[in-house]
Amino acid sequence: MLRQILHPGPVLPERISMVEDKAVPLRFALEPGHSVNEAIAKGLAASECLGAVLMFHGGRFDTFKYVMPALSSDGLHVAWYSDTFEPDGPVVVDRACVIAGWRDESPFVHCHGIWQTRDGPRMGHMLASDTIVSEPIMITGIGTRSATFRASPDQETNFTLFEPTRVLDGRPEAGPRAILAKVRPNQDISLAVESICAQANIRAAKVHGIGSLNEVRFANDLYVESRATEVLIRNGEVSNREGSLVATLDLDVVDVNGKIYHGIIARADNPVCVTFELLIEELL
Repeated sequence: MLRQILHPGPVLPERISMVEDKAVPLRFALEPGHSVNEAIAKGLAASECLGAVLMFHGGRFDTFKYVMPALSSDGLHVAWYSDTFEPDGPVVVDRACVIAGWRDESPFVHCHGIWQTRDGPRMGHMLASDTIVSEPIMITGIGTRSATFRASPDQETNFTLFEPTRVLDGRPEAGPRAILAKVRPNQDISLAVESICAQANIRAAKVHGIGSLNEVRFANDLYVESRATEVLIRNGEVSNREGSLVATLDLDVVDVNGKIYHGIIARADNPVCVTFELLIEELL
Protein backbone atom coordinates (compact mmCIF):
# COMPACT_ATOMS: atom_id res chain seq x y z
CA MET A 1 0.00 0.00 0.00
CA LEU A 2 1.31 3.42 -0.98
CA ARG A 3 2.52 5.33 2.08
CA GLN A 4 0.22 8.15 3.20
CA ILE A 5 0.72 11.45 4.98
CA LEU A 6 -2.05 13.03 7.05
CA HIS A 7 -2.58 16.76 6.60
CA PRO A 8 -4.55 18.82 9.13
CA GLY A 9 -7.48 19.77 6.89
CA PRO A 10 -10.30 17.89 5.15
CA VAL A 11 -9.32 15.54 2.34
CA LEU A 12 -10.85 16.90 -0.84
CA PRO A 13 -12.32 14.33 -3.23
CA GLU A 14 -10.68 15.82 -6.33
CA ARG A 15 -7.04 14.66 -6.22
CA ILE A 16 -5.94 16.06 -9.58
CA SER A 17 -7.02 19.36 -11.14
CA MET A 18 -6.16 20.33 -14.70
CA VAL A 19 -6.89 22.83 -17.46
CA GLU A 20 -5.95 22.71 -21.13
CA ASP A 21 -4.45 25.42 -23.32
CA LYS A 22 -2.25 25.84 -26.38
CA ALA A 23 1.49 25.42 -25.81
CA VAL A 24 3.39 28.62 -26.68
CA PRO A 25 7.19 28.20 -27.01
CA LEU A 26 9.02 30.88 -25.04
CA ARG A 27 12.52 32.29 -25.09
CA PHE A 28 13.50 35.59 -23.50
CA ALA A 29 16.20 37.20 -21.38
CA LEU A 30 15.98 38.14 -17.73
CA GLU A 31 17.29 41.66 -17.34
CA PRO A 32 19.93 42.61 -14.73
CA GLY A 33 18.86 44.69 -11.77
CA HIS A 34 15.43 43.09 -11.46
CA SER A 35 14.32 40.38 -9.08
CA VAL A 36 13.73 37.02 -10.75
CA ASN A 37 10.00 37.48 -10.12
CA GLU A 38 9.97 40.92 -11.79
CA ALA A 39 12.16 39.86 -14.72
CA ILE A 40 9.98 36.84 -15.50
CA ALA A 41 6.79 38.89 -15.22
CA LYS A 42 8.21 41.36 -17.72
CA GLY A 43 9.16 38.60 -20.18
CA LEU A 44 5.76 36.92 -19.94
CA ALA A 45 3.91 40.20 -20.43
CA ALA A 46 5.91 40.85 -23.61
CA SER A 47 5.00 37.34 -24.78
CA GLU A 48 1.31 37.88 -23.93
CA CYS A 49 1.31 34.81 -21.69
CA LEU A 50 -0.59 34.45 -18.42
CA GLY A 51 1.24 31.37 -17.19
CA ALA A 52 4.29 29.27 -18.00
CA VAL A 53 6.86 26.73 -17.04
CA LEU A 54 10.38 28.09 -17.56
CA MET A 55 13.80 26.48 -17.41
CA PHE A 56 17.08 27.99 -16.26
CA HIS A 57 20.32 26.53 -17.54
CA GLY A 58 22.92 28.84 -16.06
CA GLY A 59 22.72 32.37 -14.71
CA ARG A 60 24.66 34.39 -12.12
CA PHE A 61 23.26 36.19 -9.09
CA ASP A 62 25.07 38.35 -6.56
CA THR A 63 22.01 38.56 -4.30
CA PHE A 64 20.46 35.14 -3.87
CA LYS A 65 18.07 33.74 -1.24
CA TYR A 66 16.54 30.30 -0.86
CA VAL A 67 15.01 27.86 1.61
CA MET A 68 15.06 24.07 1.90
CA PRO A 69 12.34 21.63 2.99
CA ALA A 70 11.93 21.14 6.72
CA LEU A 71 9.65 19.36 9.15
CA SER A 72 7.01 21.50 10.82
CA SER A 73 6.80 22.10 14.55
CA ASP A 74 3.66 24.28 14.62
CA GLY A 75 1.03 21.54 14.39
CA LEU A 76 -0.62 23.37 11.49
CA HIS A 77 1.42 21.80 8.68
CA VAL A 78 3.09 18.44 8.11
CA ALA A 79 6.10 20.16 6.55
CA TRP A 80 7.47 23.68 6.30
CA TYR A 81 10.57 25.58 5.20
CA SER A 82 14.02 26.00 6.67
CA ASP A 83 15.42 29.34 7.70
CA THR A 84 16.45 31.52 4.75
CA PHE A 85 19.90 30.96 3.28
CA GLU A 86 21.72 33.87 1.63
CA PRO A 87 25.09 32.63 0.31
CA ASP A 88 27.90 35.08 -0.30
CA GLY A 89 27.87 35.81 -4.03
CA PRO A 90 28.16 35.04 -6.73
CA VAL A 91 25.72 32.13 -6.99
CA VAL A 92 25.45 30.34 -10.33
CA VAL A 93 22.35 28.30 -11.20
CA ASP A 94 23.03 24.86 -12.67
CA ARG A 95 19.39 24.27 -13.53
CA ALA A 96 16.04 25.35 -12.17
CA CYS A 97 12.38 25.11 -13.07
CA VAL A 98 9.89 27.94 -12.59
CA ILE A 99 6.12 27.68 -12.46
CA ALA A 100 4.82 31.16 -13.31
CA GLY A 101 1.36 32.30 -12.33
CA TRP A 102 -0.42 34.83 -10.13
CA ARG A 103 -0.83 35.56 -6.43
CA ASP A 104 -2.91 38.42 -5.00
CA GLU A 105 -3.54 39.66 -8.55
CA SER A 106 0.20 40.09 -9.21
CA PRO A 107 2.64 37.90 -11.16
CA PHE A 108 4.25 35.30 -8.92
CA VAL A 109 6.68 32.44 -9.51
CA HIS A 110 7.47 29.18 -7.70
CA CYS A 111 11.01 27.93 -8.37
CA HIS A 112 13.04 24.85 -7.39
CA GLY A 113 16.61 24.36 -8.56
CA ILE A 114 20.24 23.49 -8.01
CA TRP A 115 22.89 26.19 -7.69
CA GLN A 116 26.60 26.45 -7.10
CA THR A 117 27.72 28.41 -4.04
CA ARG A 118 31.17 28.99 -2.53
CA ASP A 119 30.38 26.06 -0.24
CA GLY A 120 29.42 23.72 -3.07
CA PRO A 121 26.15 22.72 -4.77
CA ARG A 122 22.90 23.43 -2.97
CA MET A 123 19.26 22.74 -3.87
CA GLY A 124 16.03 24.24 -2.67
CA HIS A 125 13.22 26.71 -3.21
CA MET A 126 14.44 30.01 -4.64
CA LEU A 127 12.95 33.13 -3.07
CA ALA A 128 12.41 34.76 -6.44
CA SER A 129 11.26 38.14 -5.14
CA ASP A 130 14.50 38.51 -3.14
CA THR A 131 16.94 37.13 -5.73
CA ILE A 132 18.41 39.77 -8.06
CA VAL A 133 19.58 39.08 -11.62
CA SER A 134 23.25 40.10 -12.09
CA GLU A 135 23.66 39.55 -15.83
CA PRO A 136 21.33 38.84 -18.76
CA ILE A 137 20.05 35.26 -18.47
CA MET A 138 18.37 33.51 -21.39
CA ILE A 139 15.55 31.20 -20.33
CA THR A 140 13.22 28.98 -22.32
CA GLY A 141 9.90 27.35 -21.64
CA ILE A 142 6.26 26.82 -22.54
CA GLY A 143 3.68 29.53 -22.01
CA THR A 144 -0.12 29.64 -21.93
CA ARG A 145 -2.41 32.50 -22.92
CA SER A 146 -5.87 31.41 -21.76
CA ALA A 147 -4.99 29.60 -18.52
CA THR A 148 -2.59 30.03 -15.65
CA PHE A 149 -1.79 29.01 -12.08
CA ARG A 150 -3.43 31.08 -9.33
CA ALA A 151 -2.33 30.88 -5.70
CA SER A 152 -5.14 30.29 -3.24
CA PRO A 153 -5.53 28.94 0.32
CA ASP A 154 -5.63 25.14 0.39
CA GLN A 155 -7.81 23.75 3.19
CA GLU A 156 -6.27 20.30 3.24
CA THR A 157 -2.63 21.34 3.70
CA ASN A 158 -2.97 24.84 5.24
CA PHE A 159 -0.64 26.17 2.54
CA THR A 160 -1.32 28.74 -0.16
CA LEU A 161 -0.83 26.73 -3.34
CA PHE A 162 -0.97 27.20 -7.08
CA GLU A 163 -4.19 25.95 -8.71
CA PRO A 164 -4.58 25.63 -12.50
CA THR A 165 -7.23 28.09 -13.62
CA ARG A 166 -8.87 28.97 -16.90
CA VAL A 167 -8.92 32.74 -17.40
CA LEU A 168 -10.29 33.16 -20.93
CA ASP A 169 -13.15 31.12 -22.34
CA GLY A 170 -13.07 29.20 -25.59
CA ARG A 171 -11.24 26.24 -27.00
CA PRO A 172 -7.44 26.36 -27.37
CA GLU A 173 -6.07 27.20 -30.79
CA ALA A 174 -4.89 24.37 -33.02
CA GLY A 175 -1.46 22.91 -32.34
CA PRO A 176 0.28 21.12 -29.48
CA ARG A 177 -1.49 21.48 -26.16
CA ALA A 178 -0.23 22.34 -22.70
CA ILE A 179 -1.97 20.82 -19.69
CA LEU A 180 -1.58 22.77 -16.45
CA ALA A 181 -2.14 20.43 -13.53
CA LYS A 182 -1.93 20.16 -9.76
CA VAL A 183 -1.58 16.83 -7.97
CA ARG A 184 -2.69 16.64 -4.33
CA PRO A 185 -1.08 14.68 -1.47
CA ASN A 186 -0.79 10.89 -1.40
CA GLN A 187 -1.11 10.42 -5.16
CA ASP A 188 1.76 8.65 -6.91
CA ILE A 189 3.24 11.25 -9.22
CA SER A 190 3.97 8.91 -12.16
CA LEU A 191 0.48 7.41 -12.13
CA ALA A 192 -0.99 10.91 -11.84
CA VAL A 193 0.89 12.07 -14.92
CA GLU A 194 -0.33 9.03 -16.84
CA SER A 195 -3.92 9.71 -15.72
CA ILE A 196 -3.73 13.34 -16.82
CA CYS A 197 -2.50 12.31 -20.27
CA ALA A 198 -5.19 9.64 -20.59
CA GLN A 199 -7.94 12.13 -19.68
CA ALA A 200 -6.59 14.64 -22.20
CA ASN A 201 -6.11 11.96 -24.89
CA ILE A 202 -2.40 12.74 -25.11
CA ARG A 203 -0.29 9.86 -26.44
CA ALA A 204 3.18 11.37 -26.05
CA ALA A 205 4.40 14.29 -23.97
CA LYS A 206 7.20 16.11 -22.25
CA VAL A 207 6.61 16.58 -18.53
CA HIS A 208 7.76 19.69 -16.66
CA GLY A 209 7.20 20.61 -13.06
CA ILE A 210 8.17 20.93 -9.41
CA GLY A 211 6.72 19.76 -6.13
CA SER A 212 7.29 17.70 -3.01
CA LEU A 213 7.26 13.96 -2.37
CA ASN A 214 6.80 11.94 0.81
CA GLU A 215 10.08 10.02 0.70
CA VAL A 216 11.46 9.03 -2.70
CA ARG A 217 12.21 5.65 -4.23
CA PHE A 218 14.35 5.60 -7.35
CA ALA A 219 14.20 2.94 -10.04
CA ASN A 220 17.59 1.61 -8.90
CA ASP A 221 16.10 1.10 -5.38
CA LEU A 222 17.92 4.08 -3.85
CA TYR A 223 15.57 5.32 -1.14
CA VAL A 224 15.34 8.84 0.33
CA GLU A 225 13.87 8.54 3.83
CA SER A 226 12.61 12.10 4.24
CA ARG A 227 8.93 12.92 4.68
CA ALA A 228 9.54 16.37 3.23
CA THR A 229 11.50 16.81 0.01
CA GLU A 230 11.62 19.36 -2.76
CA VAL A 231 11.71 18.07 -6.28
CA LEU A 232 12.52 19.26 -9.79
CA ILE A 233 11.71 17.26 -12.92
CA ARG A 234 14.91 17.58 -14.94
CA ASN A 235 13.64 15.28 -17.71
CA GLY A 236 10.15 13.83 -17.93
CA GLU A 237 8.30 12.07 -20.70
CA VAL A 238 5.20 10.04 -21.39
CA SER A 239 5.27 7.39 -24.10
CA ASN A 240 2.93 4.71 -25.42
CA ARG A 241 4.31 1.26 -24.71
CA GLU A 242 2.32 -1.63 -26.10
CA GLY A 243 -0.90 0.33 -25.81
CA SER A 244 -0.31 1.74 -22.32
CA LEU A 245 0.83 5.21 -21.31
CA VAL A 246 4.01 5.12 -19.22
CA ALA A 247 5.59 8.13 -17.48
CA THR A 248 9.36 8.21 -17.00
CA LEU A 249 10.44 10.94 -14.57
CA ASP A 250 14.09 11.84 -13.98
CA LEU A 251 14.27 14.01 -10.86
CA ASP A 252 16.52 16.17 -8.74
CA VAL A 253 15.61 15.81 -5.06
CA VAL A 254 16.75 17.52 -1.87
CA ASP A 255 15.91 16.21 1.61
CA VAL A 256 15.56 18.02 4.94
CA ASN A 257 19.30 17.64 5.58
CA GLY A 258 20.23 19.32 2.29
CA LYS A 259 21.44 16.12 0.62
CA ILE A 260 20.84 16.11 -3.14
CA TYR A 261 19.83 13.05 -5.17
CA HIS A 262 19.31 12.47 -8.90
CA GLY A 263 17.74 9.78 -11.03
CA ILE A 264 14.70 8.12 -12.56
CA ILE A 265 12.09 7.35 -9.92
CA ALA A 266 10.19 4.12 -9.46
CA ARG A 267 6.67 4.04 -10.85
CA ALA A 268 3.81 3.66 -8.33
CA ASP A 269 5.96 4.28 -5.23
CA ASN A 270 6.34 8.06 -4.96
CA PRO A 271 3.38 9.86 -3.32
CA VAL A 272 3.05 13.63 -3.31
CA CYS A 273 3.72 15.23 0.09
CA VAL A 274 2.11 18.71 -0.18
CA THR A 275 1.59 19.50 -3.88
CA PHE A 276 3.03 18.92 -7.34
CA GLU A 277 2.62 21.47 -10.14
CA LEU A 278 2.93 20.25 -13.70
CA LEU A 279 2.89 21.47 -17.25
CA ILE A 280 2.48 18.58 -19.66
CA GLU A 281 3.53 19.49 -23.18
CA GLU A 282 1.88 17.45 -25.91
CA LEU A 283 4.16 15.99 -28.58
CA LEU A 284 2.53 15.55 -32.00
